[in-house]
Amino acid sequence: MNKLLIVDDDTGIRRTLQLHYLSQDFTVETADCVNAAVDIARELQPNVIVLDIRMEGKSGIEGISDFKAVCPEARIIMITAFHDMDSTIEAMQKGADEYIHKPIDIDELDKAVQAALDYHASNLQEALTIPDTFGHSMVGSSHAMKEIFKTIGRVAATNASIVITGESGTGKEMVARAIHNAGSEKSAPFVAINCAALVENLLESEMFGHKKGAFTGAISDQAGKFELANNGTLFLDEVGELSPQIQAKLLRVLQEKVFTPLGGNTPRTTSARIISATNIDFEEAIATKQFREDLYYRLQVVKIHIPPLRERPEDLEALIPALLARANKELGTKVNKVALDAMDVLCQYAWPGNVRELENTLTKAVALCPGDILTIELFSELNVADSHGMEHNKDEGSLSLEELEYHHVLRVLESVDWHKGKACEILKISRPRLQRILGKNDDL
Repeated sequence: MNKLLIVDDDTGIRRTLQLHYLSQDFTVETADCVNAAVDIARELQPNVIVLDIRMEGKSGIEGISDFKAVCPEARIIMITAFHDMDSTIEAMQKGADEYIHKPIDIDELDKAVQAALDYHASNLQEALTIPDTFGHSMVGSSHAMKEIFKTIGRVAATNASIVITGESGTGKEMVARAIHNAGSEKSAPFVAINCAALVENLLESEMFGHKKGAFTGAISDQAGKFELANNGTLFLDEVGELSPQIQAKLLRVLQEKVFTPLGGNTPRTTSARIISATNIDFEEAIATKQFREDLYYRLQVVKIHIPPLRERPEDLEALIPALLARANKELGTKVNKVALDAMDVLCQYAWPGNVRELENTLTKAVALCPGDILTIELFSELNVADSHGMEHNKDEGSLSLEELEYHHVLRVLESVDWHKGKACEILKISRPRLQRILGKNDDL
């Protein structure tokens, strides 16, 4: 039988709620202060505690830690007649699971109590094992990922230029970092630059550096990424977005291992290994004269392709605990369990945004999780049917990469109420690229 403890110094509220939940076959105990309630809770071990905030003696907020000590599994629902933000924040920070204002809406309280009971009733799997070596290491058990791991092992010791391809969010930078960290120069710098994030003149300065007075605002000499990455690795993300002018300069660097800062006259040498990443179709870009064929062959001595996550769902078993560990580390939390029904949703969802979407989803769930268990309610925004529907064209059976990218961008825009700045931050693309994606897909 479900057990409920009601703590409020208002006799009428205690009695009304007691009768209401007794009629629903709860075991119900009441108390008019925190100290008396803690003694009852120690013996009763309630599933749910309905706790008023302001009472004589110790406040409900002050009592949260006492209840957590004697009945750590109990879910705590705070009730108060005061609508101040500070109390709400403090209560949630101390471990309250819900916060309801007086006068109490009984339907709202019933929903909160039921959610607390559902949390207890969740069929939970064993705590996920978090690897001690967790960091930027890659995980995956699919055949595709095993082959990628092999390739990383083969090329890491060489200085060959590498192109990493795959949809947005598949983890291209992680592959680049893995190659760098497995090489003999892993103690040297790993320097990354997003080629789509800056306008041309700023990108050129960012890549090659500039001398004082080279342009308006150049008040001092600045080293470029090629110089900073010397003896290490320079990762050029979204290399397919480079302008023809910078493509020509990049080709010279690859051919001659020299570059000249903006406004400078003295060439400088570089021994940085170049790893590039893109989600464009190079063959199409070359055919349409958007990308130089000679540069393509210089960049792509070795090619590594990362399949989208929907094509390797078996990797989810390893990815979820690894990304959960990262979220815990970043947020200072200890969420280490996933309800089985929640895990089913995570594994059935097609993840059109790939690993990046999975990581963002888990991080958000961990941030909002009131305990140490991720329940299905935390993933209510995931629509399994819609995610799989995005893989199929209405007429031809499958979406092209361009269409998939467009639909994912729309989905992100909708999630941020069409705030394009926020969308660019989530997608890690520039505003001009966002406009290009939207513009060329107006007829989709």
